[in-house]
Amino acid sequence: MWFNRQKKSSAKSLNKDATQSLLASLYSNGIDLSMQELLQYQNKSRLIDLAGKKNIQGKQAGNYLSRSKGRGMEFDEVRHYQTGDDVRAIDWRVTARTGKTHTKLFREEIERPVLVATDLSQNMNFGSKLLFKSVQGAHLAALIAWHAKIRGDRLGGLVFCDEQHIELKPRSRKAGVLHYLHALTTLNNQKKQTPLEENDSALDKQQETTTQHKNHYFEQHCARLRHLAKPGSLVYLITDGHALRDEKSCPHAIRHLSQISKHCELVLCLISDPLEQALPESSLKLAVTFTDGINRQQLTLGDNNTAEQYQQQALAQHEKMQLLLQSTGARVIHFSAGESLEQQLKYGASL
Repeated sequence: MWFNRQKKSSAKSLNKDATQSLLASLYSNGIDLSMQELLQYQNKSRLIDLAGKKNIQGKQAGNYLSRSKGRGMEFDEVRHYQTGDDVRAIDWRVTARTGKTHTKLFREEIERPVLVATDLSQNMNFGSKLLFKSVQGAHLAALIAWHAKIRGDRLGGLVFCDEQHIELKPRSRKAGVLHYLHALTTLNNQKKQTPLEENDSALDKQQETTTQHKNHYFEQHCARLRHLAKPGSLVYLITDGHALRDEKSCPHAIRHLSQISKHCELVLCLISDPLEQALPESSLKLAVTFTDGINRQQLTLGDNNTAEQYQQQALAQHEKMQLLLQSTGARVIHFSAGESLEQQLKYGASL
């Protein structure tokens, strides 16, 4: 027994040391947000590829090929001359070789701004293993921003936290990235913590009303993102999806996201925590109390039936959310706050 306890204690110590080492490599404490930890993703931007996976449309010249063919800078193909074709585009070499008139077609280049909407609301202020979900979301936003800069895309978007938000119009080069990273750290540091008082029904009722308002704010932020996203944009929404569980505001938020997806390439990045997927293991049966700031529930750790039921409910909720978000026409990618982005992108998730 003594040997087993010593072995378990050593394993916990090793896990703790590994976590601290990983946090040090990320220049983070897992809770707060600094410019230093966001700047280091400049060296990791090649972990992702923002090449368009969807045909896009736009009006301005840029780095991406549109699906409409006409006069432009990028040669596309040669075909038989048709009535109405521009005679200046006739390919005389192919015409002389084949004896039939051929014309060149060009594919127009268009610009594709990259918009990133990052959710830093109170629901994102949770983490049980490595990082807060809000910190992981900011890391992901920084990674996307630096990669967009390397590709020459203009970067803009939205950083929001319940009733607060910072809207950033697309800007080019490094200035656009630094502007966005500054908004992330600024809004994250401005968030106010509301202490939870026990056995106060009036406060619980007030918090329930506040939660409904927060979900309404999420709907408003989706509307702002819809207004900001011009046709042909690549749009990333980074959130935990908690606000989409509200039956009142969810349909309106989904409607805005669906409208964005019709004219843009929309990617929804859902950040979750390991504790939201499964209960931690325990060799002893321990009664613990969970709270989301409004509701309280007591669970027993170390009980197989409780753990299985908890995991099944989490899986059912996950599948429901997946179907709901896929109905918008967006691409849905899942990330965990319990692992570094580099680990997940190398061995699983793909942007």
